[in-house]
Amino acid sequence: MNPLLILFLNLGGGEVALILIVILLLFGGKGVPNIAKTLGKGIREFKDAANGIQKDIHQSTGGITSTIQEHIQEVKKEVDSLSDPK
Repeated sequence: MNPLLILFLNLGGGEVALILIVILLLFGGKGVPNIAKTLGKGIREFKDAANGIQKDIHQSTGGITSTIQEHIQEVKKEVDSLSDPK
């Protein structure tokens, strides 16, 4: 198991072992791989959806970011021209 997940849930080794035993008793040895497979697919779909949303946000704000960068460069040029004594 992922140690960060265990730390996040604040579970100790004995508690994790107890949870695994209960899962084995409820679903049996043949059912656990199916549960893990289904859980893995669900996590993958969630990650894909989250990445898709991030990509959409970056694409929709891309034009705004480039416009702001252009304005920043213009302001820097004006400040530099004012601060240079000629």
